[in-house]
Amino acid sequence: MPLYLIELTTTAADRPAVEAAIAEVARQAAGLGGELIESQVTRDLSPVYVVIEAASCAGLRLDLEALPGISAIAGPDEVRLVGADLDDVKSAKRTVDYLVEWDIPDEIGMEDYLARKKAKAPLYAEVPEVSFLRTYVREDTSKCLCLYDAPDESAVRRARAAVSTPVSRLYALGHGNEGEEG
Repeated sequence: MPLYLIELTTTAADRPAVEAAIAEVARQAAGLGGELIESQVTRDLSPVYVVIEAASCAGLRLDLEALPGISAIAGPDEVRLVGADLDDVKSAKRTVDYLVEWDIPDEIGMEDYLARKKAKAPLYAEVPEVSFLRTYVREDTSKCLCLYDAPDESAVRRARAAVSTPVSRLYALGHGNEGEEG
């Protein structure tokens, strides 16, 4: 089944409120035959990224009224998982340190993106303190989200430089998301 990215803007003041909103997203998705694959919560609690597996996005229109502490919803947008196996993501309950968003230039289509990713991935070895975990690239290739384990933000930036890929936005992630990653 396809994967969909949903981005939530929160007004929540604490992590339990964000976790309650994520739990409600998971409940709504499950009611539509979908499954929450993972969520990533930035340390300042907004934005929140949620990846859902579902047969289609037609039923994934979330009820904003039922999501406490959420002021806006972007998506769902179909994404492709790159650099990891979906079953491994589902079974891994480890934390992730950083999320990088890259606004992909219009001239880079999916085939070009995937070829570039494959060619550049070995260059991460130049920054051994950083572990590239996975990427979710939107099928329209407007942007991707890359997840990393790293000691600090500067290490992530060095890893991105090693693979000659810009950073549009970089977020430190919070931890302890009800057994989900993040």
